[in-house]
This record gives sequence, structure tokens and C-alpha cells, in this order.
Amino acid sequence: MNIKMYTIVGCTYCDKVKTLFNIIGEDYSEIHIGRDLTKSEFEQQFPDAAGFPYVIIDGKSIGGLQNTAKYLVDKGYGKKLRQR
Repeated sequence: MNIKMYTIVGCTYCDKVKTLFNIIGEDYSEIHIGRDLTKSEFEQQFPDAAGFPYVIIDGKSIGGLQNTAKYLVDKGYGKKLRQR
């Protein structure tokens, strides 16, 4: 999986998504808004993003924590996530 995660400082939901990816053993690229990309640049690239984290998997916009968890369960990672 090619995973990009857009995050901001102090975001607990961002930390939870990182935990999900660590549990399933998937690496991800983390792009920090305010350091790697301005908020304005982020909003131009992803005008439909509702908040943070914002996850892209294999070029597909997934969304935040809930959508990412649902995506992973739908992809067969549910058992692995429940074991944690």
C-alpha cells in the first residue's frame, strides 16, 4: 500500500491513525501541515478535506480516522485490528 497521511501538530486522531497503520504493519508517509505544506496549499490540493488526519491510500482519498478504519476493515484487516 502507498499511504500518505496529512497531519497537524497536537492531533490525537492523527496519532490514532498512525497506530492503526502500525498495528497492521504498513508504512506511511506523513506530511505535516505547517512544516511540509502550508494549510493554504493543502486546501488547494484537497478542497473536500474536512479535517485532520487526511489519508490517501494508493492515490485514493480516504478521509479521516473513521473512514480509514472502515477502509482497513473492508480490506480484510479487521481481525488484526481487533487483536490489539
